[in-house]
Amino acid sequence: MSRFIRVWKRKVHEGFADYPDRVEGKAIPNGIYDVTAHNALVNVGIRHDTAEFVLASIRRWRELIGQYQYPEATALSVTADGGGSNGYRPRLFQAESQAFANETGLTIHVSHFPPGTSTWNAIAHA
Repeated sequence: MSRFIRVWKRKVHEGFADYPDRVEGKAIPNGIYDVTAHNALVNVGIRHDTAEFVLASIRRWRELIGQYQYPEATALSVTADGGGSNGYRPRLFQAESQAFANETGLTIHVSHFPPGTSTWNAIAHA
């Protein structure tokens, strides 16, 4: 599993969500925090924060961790920010979530934080 992991050791200021780099562009983190196992996986992209990127992070968590930690799972509960690419309004997030449910056979339950509360999201402070 270590061949999939890349570690960045860059000093950043607390509160920054995006880390601009002149060569590689802007690093956009997207994290999956497992409240049951108390562990996290952070996926970093360099393009845009999109619904596809969010679901790619969920897929990656399931491939690397979830399917081994929860082999008998029939459902997945996702708590997402209330706005942005994984908000409750963008249809692409809904379509990508449905595609993920279809390919895995899992029932996906999605809940959203109210607007303005993502500051207290556990993955942002993991």
